[in-house]
Amino acid sequence: MQKQYLKVSEPEESLCCCEYVNHNGEKSHLVACCCDCQDLDEACDRDRWLKCESLEPETLERISDVISDRLRIPWVSGARKIDLTILPPLILLPVFLHVAALHFLLGVVILIALPVAVMWYYYVIHRKKGQTLFFLSLALFSLAYMYYVFLKEVVARGDVGPTQLTIVSLGLVFTLVLLALAKRDPGYLRDETNKFSSDCRKENASKKKKLGALNGIHNVMNSSSTSGSADIRKDWCALCKVLRLPRAGHCRICMACVRRMDHHCVWINNCVGEQNHRAFLLALLLFLLTSVYGISLTLGTICKGFSVVTALFYCPGVYAQYSSALSFTCVWYCAIVAAGMGHLFLIQVINVSYNVTEREARIALRERVGRKRLWGLVVDTGSYNHGLFANWKEFLTLASSRPSRPCDEHLV
Repeated sequence: MQKQYLKVSEPEESLCCCEYVNHNGEKSHLVACCCDCQDLDEACDRDRWLKCESLEPETLERISDVISDRLRIPWVSGARKIDLTILPPLILLPVFLHVAALHFLLGVVILIALPVAVMWYYYVIHRKKGQTLFFLSLALFSLAYMYYVFLKEVVARGDVGPTQLTIVSLGLVFTLVLLALAKRDPGYLRDETNKFSSDCRKENASKKKKLGALNGIHNVMNSSSTSGSADIRKDWCALCKVLRLPRAGHCRICMACVRRMDHHCVWINNCVGEQNHRAFLLALLLFLLTSVYGISLTLGTICKGFSVVTALFYCPGVYAQYSSALSFTCVWYCAIVAAGMGHLFLIQVINVSYNVTEREARIALRERVGRKRLWGLVVDTGSYNHGLFANWKEFLTLASSRPSRPCDEHLV
């Protein structure tokens, strides 16, 4: 059963920094966060605990909704809600990395279990099609914490020069800037598409009347009208109330239609589409370059006399000091994350080279109309592939040239 939330209209009077409008549409205050919760009082009833009576799932769900609605921080225009999913990475990541630095075997177990747990949580969230800030919090906090460890444990040893530190710092800053750009509007379809559809219908209706009057084949016109109406229904999004342009898709997580939709990225908690695809790809590239450079500097400091690849797998005496062990553990954590992001970057580059999006590839595989190439790394649909240079030219000019829908494609 899906939850139904009432959209609360903004109150006429302004709110102070500690006031907010709760999910029932009533004004409340942070001081009253522990007051007037019948479900919570029922859950904490002493007689219920003595009788070992269990709570109904609906009661637990209501308690969770109340807690998440009342957990807020003071803000200028009213108290802001805190998403609880941002907290686990802030607490668990430092704990796991510090425990992994205690012993080699602990490091192996944790560095294997951590990615598995993250992928399992991704699978659960992906099945529910729900939004979460867990992955965005994990990504941003990982960048910040790795930089902190780099400054405290590596730069403090004096082997990293000012120029090298500047390169790492600028790489981190520009990566965050590109991530902020990727978080912007991916190219949501607006209501002007409906106006375009209406104009096309009027234009094509007049064309059909002229064609039928000249040739006298009204039965052909009627069959064309039927097929055109089917095309309109196929491209019409009943949820967003818009006519989807070519290559546009509806995101069931963001609940919006996006121009040239590629996929919904949980790491930025946003769709990747026409307007932010280039920033997303550049953020991946810059993150990979900065990570590899930071890993090489760290290994060159704690494992002197070994090459980067050799030191990654063989660094004698690294667990003799806790600071070296922590740096080595963070290097492996960065290497695992960089390997995953490198695979994503490779897939994105190949898709752009073939002018296909992740959404189009999934649809082509489901309908068995695409061909797998490069050992299954890409699915060539053949619909928009115009050659390597033409495909990249189109990708690099996405924001400046939006594809238009010819009226002749949808006769009604």
